[in-house]
Amino acid sequence: MKHDRDFNPEYGTPVEISPGIRRLTAENPGPFTFRGTNSYLLGSRRLVVVDPGPALPGHLNAILKAADGATIEAILVTHTHMDHSPGARLLKNETGAPIVGCGPHRAARDLFEGEVNPLDSSGDKEHIPDRLLTDSETFTATEFSIETIATPGHTANHLCFAIQGEDIILSADHVMGWSTSIVAPPDGAMRDYMTSIEKMLDRSENTYFPGHGGRIHDAHSYVLDLKQHRLNREASILATVSERERTIKEIVAELYAEVNPSLHPAAGLSVYAHLEDLVERGLVSARPDLSLTAGYKRTA
Repeated sequence: MKHDRDFNPEYGTPVEISPGIRRLTAENPGPFTFRGTNSYLLGSRRLVVVDPGPALPGHLNAILKAADGATIEAILVTHTHMDHSPGARLLKNETGAPIVGCGPHRAARDLFEGEVNPLDSSGDKEHIPDRLLTDSETFTATEFSIETIATPGHTANHLCFAIQGEDIILSADHVMGWSTSIVAPPDGAMRDYMTSIEKMLDRSENTYFPGHGGRIHDAHSYVLDLKQHRLNREASILATVSERERTIKEIVAELYAEVNPSLHPAAGLSVYAHLEDLVERGLVSARPDLSLTAGYKRTA
């Protein structure tokens, strides 16, 4: 097993998952968050808190209780979704610790004329870091040195963090421990996501602690599976639009026939991300334009 599929968090209770690293899961379970959002506490007498999660007073109190008088030196944020970053401002108000990491929320591309972002409410528009971390930058706090890995795809500003000297990456929502990541335009981009997957495969770390779900063992093999899953999905979409023009709704109905219909809208956004990439690569054309309601046809 490559990840802890039977992940049952003890809400409100920090769990030590590696020396000096504790996981505290927010009580916000759901179809897109699994059992909840994982926050990580790095250090002992001095702490870094990674992804304080949603604006839940109970989770904030659990973080402060877990600190148990230790100084919180910094609040590290991986990306600006509402289940990851709003808690950073609450924690800063309580501790004065600076918010460090990803930049403000932004889309992967400009919206088309008349386009409405279907995931607009999921983005944390109020996030402003005190310090922006860039790709390959090292951030040192408490007893850990943390290397930034820019991994756009799930969101345009997504970061993972490698714990230097350890075989560990905090993979946030780029690589999750229970499901594939949502890649949904215009906030996300499939080409960016696949490039970021290759970037992770080029690294040596083989243990991931994700934003949702449990520890990922043998991470290289797991990420290769994720890559192949996306390539298989791309091939299925190409086959679906080879014979005649199809809409995204029609593609989803065929490819996700066994999936709960309540999840079809999310599946549609994933298909849309693949189609955007395929159109950009000249393998598919869109009529009348590149949109959720356009008709798509293979060009070759």
